[in-house]
Amino acid sequence: MMYWNGMGWGGWVMMTITVVAFWGLVAVVVVALVRSLRGEPARRAPGKSALELLDERFARGEIDETDYHRRRELLLEHRVDH
Repeated sequence: MMYWNGMGWGGWVMMTITVVAFWGLVAVVVVALVRSLRGEPARRAPGKSALELLDERFARGEIDETDYHRRRELLLEHRVDH
């Protein structure tokens, strides 16, 4: 019991923060590992526009021509150039 009494409040607070941070890091690593093993696609790469992604989906056959043209018109209608 003497060892515990020597830590004081500051020691307990720091130990608690350290333990929470450690388990938070473990959780992040586990989630990242599970996602990579399940083959989930990574977030979209920076630099690809919505139009480029739409073109790729159409080329892969994920959407039909009617849907492609409808979505393309919507994107062009609401386009914001920065």
